[in-house]
Amino acid sequence: MEILHSVFMKKLLTGIFLFHSIISYAQRDNNTKVLSDITEKVQQYYIDGNAYKKVDSLFQSEVKKGAFDNVSKKDFAVLLTEKLRTGIEDKHFFVKYIENYTPEEKINEKEREKLYNFQNSLENFGFENVQRLEGNIGYINFKGFADPKSSARVLASAMNFVANTNSLILDLRENGGGDNGMLLLFCSYFFNTKTNLYTTYFRHTNKTVQNSTQSKVSGQKYLHKKIYILTSNKTFSAGEALAYFLRQNKLAEIIGERTGGAANPVDNFIIQDQYLLLVPAGKITSSVSHTNWEHIGVTPDQETKAENALKTAHVKALENILKTETKTELSIPEIKNLINKLEQ
Repeated sequence: MEILHSVFMKKLLTGIFLFHSIISYAQRDNNTKVLSDITEKVQQYYIDGNAYKKVDSLFQSEVKKGAFDNVSKKDFAVLLTEKLRTGIEDKHFFVKYIENYTPEEKINEKEREKLYNFQNSLENFGFENVQRLEGNIGYINFKGFADPKSSARVLASAMNFVANTNSLILDLRENGGGDNGMLLLFCSYFFNTKTNLYTTYFRHTNKTVQNSTQSKVSGQKYLHKKIYILTSNKTFSAGEALAYFLRQNKLAEIIGERTGGAANPVDNFIIQDQYLLLVPAGKITSSVSHTNWEHIGVTPDQETKAENALKTAHVKALENILKTETKTELSIPEIKNLINKLEQ
């Protein structure tokens, strides 16, 4: 019986070993396909035509070290994001594992748009909070740029709400970016006429696109008033762009922390029906300075810790009211007392 038991255990252990070997081999094979596809997309679309060589070399080195062995698909995506961002020094690279992904060809355009709109509506299309602060100062806490087709009405409502305020604070401290069309629409509320803001060059098509504001918007424009923009090191991409272009056109003052430094717009791809890949595919150039904020971020006019930025902006807005003798619901002594309270 002991001999039979020993033989059985050996077979069982051998079977388990072979099973895990098969799984491990399948995982490595799948990872190899993912790495190959990502390298190909970088070669075709990334703004730097030679960067794919660095990606290929980086991936081969990591595979030899076993960096991707025995990791979950979710962790694999996190590792790829980290390696791409540090290896190429571009924070716009992003890889995410998509669980239970349904290939796009199985979902028609209307269904995709409906799903996208619903998901964004759960976060009110990025508009976290809109209110009137003491001193008749508008405040918009905006966290992300959704497709303007779905979010334009919410933007118009927000701008209509603050239309009668004396100055405006745009809180972008948690804004992670998003849709370029929404960026241009938001900017349009602060320009009286159509204005060329920036060009975008796409290497894979060898085309340059002009990006401009709209002369007409559905809500009330916010013109000839003080605008204060709050930033943090989490302010990213289109969030940085809103601050960058309003300041470059002398329409806003930035208060807070230096931003993330991601200017290059992205294309998105589905890799092996399992992973979402974002590849920076364009290069933005300001029509004013002929530069952008890639790698360096947007530096505030007044640097302060992110958690203090709102109070700092509120004080500056109130001080401007005193300076310009602008009428508000508060008396001059009340404004001075509020400033003292905020500064404590």
